[in-house]
Amino acid sequence: MDIGGSFSQSRAVLVVKQESRVTVVHRALRRAILEQAVEPGAKLPEDTIGEQFGVSRTIVRRALERLAAEELVEILPNRGASVIRPTLKDARDLFDLRIELEDIVVRRICGRLSAVAVSRLEAALAAEQAAHAAGRPEYVRLSAEFHLILAEMCGNPLLERHLRQLIWRSAIVMRLHGRPNWESCSMDEHRALIEALAGKDTEHCRHLMAHHLDHLLRRALEGDKMPTDPSLKEILIRYATG
Repeated sequence: MDIGGSFSQSRAVLVVKQESRVTVVHRALRRAILEQAVEPGAKLPEDTIGEQFGVSRTIVRRALERLAAEELVEILPNRGASVIRPTLKDARDLFDLRIELEDIVVRRICGRLSAVAVSRLEAALAAEQAAHAAGRPEYVRLSAEFHLILAEMCGNPLLERHLRQLIWRSAIVMRLHGRPNWESCSMDEHRALIEALAGKDTEHCRHLMAHHLDHLLRRALEGDKMPTDPSLKEILIRYATG
């Protein structure tokens, strides 16, 4: 009997299970942040999260480290983890960079989308509309994912990775600084973008994207909103079982 081999296999299985648990917690927390269920600046105690997900603090810590690498969470010595809280200057810098990078995206994909790609964008928009009409919190995440799909269609993994972080952080900016109901007009802008990208007028596409992102930025410059802060336990119950 190969005891060493059996031990190695058991250890490998344990590592896979741990990674799976880390992924579940990481994705659930990210979703809660992007869907604005957890406030910018909110503390993320390892023990509270571990209790809700039924995992160890080690698993939670690794999930939080992944979120920190995505710049959605900051981890400070002796203070633990918390959701980022971008300033208005951060918002301006973020959107300036987004405008530049998403301009590259539209220049690369305008007039080059297949019928399948256009259908995928239309399906993403339909999901946005359905979530918004039903008042479901995933609307904000789906709105952000519309832009992630555009970045993915560009076929440049490096560009996609950088935009992913910027787009996710934008959702937090809008939660913190955006005016009430800021999201209600972005769907029309997304619809116009799909129609323009399916055509071949690159300059029109660039204008629409810049206009869309500029509007998002101006909607974000309203000053800090008063937070509504249910307990983290109440929030995580939905995401731990969803």
